[in-house]
Amino acid sequence: MKQEGECLSKYTVVEFTEEKSDIWDKFVIENSINGTFLQTRNFLNYHPKERFVDNSLLIYKGTDTLVAVIPACIEKILEGNVFYSHKGSTFGGIIIGSKFNKINDIIGILDSFQEYVNNKRFVKVILKNLSRLFSRDNIELLEYVLFNKGYKSYDELSLYIDYKKYKNDIILNFNSKTRNIHRKAEKNNFIFKELKYEDEIKEFYLVLEDNLKKFNIKPIHTLNELIDFRFKRLKDIVTFYGLYYEDKMVAGTMLFKFNEDIIHTQYLAAIQEYLYLNPMNYLYYSIIKEARELGYNYLSWGISTENCGKILNNNLANFKESFGSSYSINRTYYKAL
Repeated sequence: MKQEGECLSKYTVVEFTEEKSDIWDKFVIENSINGTFLQTRNFLNYHPKERFVDNSLLIYKGTDTLVAVIPACIEKILEGNVFYSHKGSTFGGIIIGSKFNKINDIIGILDSFQEYVNNKRFVKVILKNLSRLFSRDNIELLEYVLFNKGYKSYDELSLYIDYKKYKNDIILNFNSKTRNIHRKAEKNNFIFKELKYEDEIKEFYLVLEDNLKKFNIKPIHTLNELIDFRFKRLKDIVTFYGLYYEDKMVAGTMLFKFNEDIIHTQYLAAIQEYLYLNPMNYLYYSIIKEARELGYNYLSWGISTENCGKILNNNLANFKESFGSSYSINRTYYKAL
């Protein structure tokens, strides 16, 4: 029996229900070209149910071959409902099956999705697609078909370390100013170590709050959510490190291990009153060194833009660049209906 919102073509759109969680997560992690833990139900379900109105979709070829999933929620605006993929994650977008990254399949997936959002009378679609940097396979076909189907896009600038281009002596990759600052920071005898206990995560959270108060903002995640990530929900994905000066944590980071290839800095923070010691410079150096020793090919610093990419944070971008970073784009697609 067809469910409400189904496309009448050979590609069938089905709304997500909780009993499909295992099928969803297996598809995203094991059978897709552009799925990561950020698009799994295991991750998305850390949000309280009342935070978002879920509208995630599974797309089948025929009746039982899963070819794509779309993590999504509904955003209500004055004009009506927006199909948003996804407000609760850095990346959402259309997750394509490994065997279906082909012209006719991508077109069929997009056409069936278009029919669904039209039937549901959405007024706009926003798709925060996974960056090419994090994708397991080429996603340019998906990007082209989105363009072909009338989607517009905006870009955010992200920086990362590509160890294949990196000199063996880490500081030789830095520009001269950053090398000089690093040599000064070395004299402070900082200690960099992994944070393995709940009390250490609590101490890191205080550092994070102190770092963000100058912007009058709070961390995206609560302390309890970070503890849940580290010890339960994402225990094999999330790791924390602290930088200590005279036995006090003065800086720290939270890292996401995306796969065997790439690790990402979700949070980087330092206590403001210790900035004269250049802890952020030494923290960046320590993360670069640690990630390379762990065998990663890429270390992502995240975006350095604001307001949908319209504003470049020059100071932040230049700081990341000074460590010998490369450049990547996070692209979001949108379309008024």
